[in-house]
Amino acid sequence: MLVKSDLLQLLVERLATSNSLQLLIPVLRSLGNLVAGDAHMTNGFLVVGHGIPDNVIAALIKCLKSEHRVLKKASAWVLSNIAAGSIEQKKLIYSSEALPLLLRLLSTAPFDIRKEVAYVLGNLCVAPSEDGGRPNLILDHLVSLVGKGCLPGFVDMVRSADVEAARLGLQFMELVLRGMPNSEGPKLVEREDGIDAMERFQFHENDDLRNMANALVDKYFGEDYGLDE
Repeated sequence: MLVKSDLLQLLVERLATSNSLQLLIPVLRSLGNLVAGDAHMTNGFLVVGHGIPDNVIAALIKCLKSEHRVLKKASAWVLSNIAAGSIEQKKLIYSSEALPLLLRLLSTAPFDIRKEVAYVLGNLCVAPSEDGGRPNLILDHLVSLVGKGCLPGFVDMVRSADVEAARLGLQFMELVLRGMPNSEGPKLVEREDGIDAMERFQFHENDDLRNMANALVDKYFGEDYGLDE
């Protein structure tokens, strides 16, 4: 009902025109919840007609540029929900002016904002697999983002004490190791001290992180690594 009404347009207009923190925060949270709902409905109002997609992204960019930390974090959260959707939604963000802002925030913002930004960038690089298994790569997005220097930000996530952020960093490193053309992934990860970052989980108390990190090190940096150079 909400998606089919004029509510989205009203929320976007408020987001674009207001400078009131007390108004913008609940508006952002409302938008974030709407786009986190049914994927088909979300795709309908984000991609089809009425200029809404451009207005949504432009309003979120305005908040990303804000000096208010809470606004930056909330707008990155909304973008991560959009980026978790369809291929069309991912392309919408990837081709927008939000991308250079997100890349800059990943290396310069406080940790909580960097974590939300990492979700956005990571979501832009994957699409759900048909069998529900390991996500499929969106290779051109991955290659472009790594080329623009996002890998160190994800390695920093792996080094953090935050378990959720560490998992996010390891997942992105797996994409790089698996997906970069010409088997460049391991060299790129090694160059950013990614091996050292993963090895800190060798005896970690969290089973998932320990198994994930150890499996990546064993698979991509085993005894034969570097012998063909």
